Amino acid sequence: MIRATGVPLASGTLFGGGLALGGMTDPARVRGFLDLFGAWDPTLAFVMGGAVLVMALAWQVQRRMQVPLFAEGFSLPERSDLSPALISGAALFGVGWGIAGLCPGPGLAALVIEPASAAIFVIAMLAGMGIARLIGK
Repeated sequence: MIRATGVPLASGTLFGGGLALGGMTDPARVRGFLDLFGAWDPTLAFVMGGAVLVMALAWQVQRRMQVPLFAEGFSLPERSDLSPALISGAALFGVGWGIAGLCPGPGLAALVIEPASAAIFVIAMLAGMGIARLIGK
């Protein structure tokens, strides 16, 4: 295994840069994409399509690897069932994404671009995560 402490930072920076470049940090663009029956903005479909293609390629590469390059083992999902908590969490995520126009990754990336408005979202997101953790116990 190769030890690379800068890989998570480099990966996160690349991911955040891609989100910013793709317009995912612009809440108006995201809401425009979600407005299917109004002024629909299809540009984020291309961003998501590109992400799906990259992930499809990554899954093909992963299948051929015995161990990952920068870890001792793969961290793949071990469960495939749909629980009520997963479904309600996904629905809540979707509603929040539609209202705010941001989700966690773009919200954090937006802290660099528009710190004041993104900070409100990030604080609310962290509060929601804390509440969910309390409820789950």
